[in-house]
Amino acid sequence: MIKTFHLGFVLISIFSFTGRIILAEIQPELLKQKALKITPHVIDTLLLASGFMLAIQGHWFSGEYGWIIGKLFGLAAYIGFGVAAMHNQGAVRWLAFAAAIACFAYIGMVAVTKNALFFL
Repeated sequence: MIKTFHLGFVLISIFSFTGRIILAEIQPELLKQKALKITPHVIDTLLLASGFMLAIQGHWFSGEYGWIIGKLFGLAAYIGFGVAAMHNQGAVRWLAFAAAIACFAYIGMVAVTKNALFFL
């Protein structure tokens, strides 16, 4: 059940991020609305909380689970690129957005393969 919630929050988070990037390009004034400022933080907090619950439930913090560390580094990079995408314009925004999506894909692949170095 927690996994279902987590996957749901994953989808909501990425679609929300993509939508906000598009909105930043076509109608940036809408991003100043309180709901559009708060909602992403609520979604991402629930995503992170459900991820921690899954890790605790699966006993993934004990033993040889380096892939969890890979996901956390990927998450930090995703957040950094996401912030850069939201606070810049033009080519910088789109490069940061592409990098954030690449980090998101990396996190997903690590989750599926349970291997932080799946690409080697």
